[in-house]
Amino acid sequence: MKKVEETKKITNEQLETIKDHQQKLTKTVTNIGFLETQKHGLLHEYAGIVDDVEKYKQELEEEYGAININIEDGTYTVIEKE
Repeated sequence: MKKVEETKKITNEQLETIKDHQQKLTKTVTNIGFLETQKHGLLHEYAGIVDDVEKYKQELEEEYGAININIEDGTYTVIEKE
């Protein structure tokens, strides 16, 4: 007669702890992916704004020449060429 082997298991509490850790890891990895996607989009937005700033600086330079602008009150000083 063949002996039936008993199934070995960890406790339910241990299993729940493992499942909880796995769930937290999965959630964290998902959040990292979401944040990386947001970061990618924000970097594109930032690059677009920098491009807009540079274009506007060119427009202002064409109108006023090389100047330093006080962004508090809009006054400016001409940049002297040496």
